[in-house]
Amino acid sequence: MTENYTALYEEHKKLGASFTDFGGWQMPLKYSSELAEHHAVRNAAGLFDLSHMGEVWVSGPAAGAFLDYALVGKLSAIADGKAKYSLICNADGGIIDDLIVYRFGDEKYLVVPNAGNAPTVAAALAERAADFDVKVEDASAATSLIAVQGPKAEAILLKLTDEAQHALITDLKYYAFNELTIAGHDVILARTGYTGEDGFELFIPNADAADLWAKVAEAGEEFGIIPCGLASRDSLRLEAGMPLYGNELSLERSPFDAGLGPVVALKSKEGDFVGRSALEAAKEAGSKRKLVGLKGLGRRAGRGGYPVLKDGNVVGEVTSGQPSPTLGYPVALAYVDVEHAELGTALDVDLRGKAEPFEVVALPFYKRAK
Repeated sequence: MTENYTALYEEHKKLGASFTDFGGWQMPLKYSSELAEHHAVRNAAGLFDLSHMGEVWVSGPAAGAFLDYALVGKLSAIADGKAKYSLICNADGGIIDDLIVYRFGDEKYLVVPNAGNAPTVAAALAERAADFDVKVEDASAATSLIAVQGPKAEAILLKLTDEAQHALITDLKYYAFNELTIAGHDVILARTGYTGEDGFELFIPNADAADLWAKVAEAGEEFGIIPCGLASRDSLRLEAGMPLYGNELSLERSPFDAGLGPVVALKSKEGDFVGRSALEAAKEAGSKRKLVGLKGLGRRAGRGGYPVLKDGNVVGEVTSGQPSPTLGYPVALAYVDVEHAELGTALDVDLRGKAEPFEVVALPFYKRAK
């Protein structure tokens, strides 16, 4: 597999990051302590390089209608300046990727897929655009994405912004975005994230990324910001009950299995879209297994791939699991047979031959105070 490097790779090396391959990208796993990075995001702020994510622009007179056909949601209904979570499925209803779509106007949208899937999503969108008056442009290689996540994120960005533009940050709602100047750089600033905390994601050309990274880090010093890697990002998103493609989401799973039925606009969207007939059939048939949250009643954590048991019989499989740094007990996401998916159900996870007790609980495991 070809190794890709973000525009911030040298910055991470200087900071002493440990690297890991993620979707073909060399990404920082952690800088010092993944626990310290996790707690920094929950209590102060963390700085993430997300430049491995994709950025695909869709523009033209039929942009909204095209995205309604290419994705499962009704993207034409998004208001300008807002974002929407969606899925791109294949004709069989399997999930190719989950993604976020940002609407800049009737004829301009930005689609942000996950790292390893970005080329696949860009190619699928280009193929599906054949009968529409749209242009699909993959700008992933030219674009960096920096995230500032945590309760101090807003205060840090305000330090880097002229007072005349402060309202563009403070008035920004969740899943909305503005274009403004931060630390002397023109950015797209979105109030989105993957940690369960308040925070922002900043889209910026590669050439400006290192300077913006350094200035955010400097401005955030007094607030306790530290750089964070993929390890803490994973523990944060798990506590927030957010699915990860390749773990909870895949071509073998329908949106209904993953609890993402509301994302599929079967009722609100007229006309055909890719995967519609298969998704209608999947909804009608019902799911055999359902994605649930599991709370560990002991100290040992389940990991992806571990069997879930009921009375010694396998009734599911863990997709993600680890000890929760915030909550102090093990948590896991797992697909379990629907008859054992009710809240409060007692289950076991087979931890390499030893059954450890877990309980089905509501998601998310962690919800920030507002």
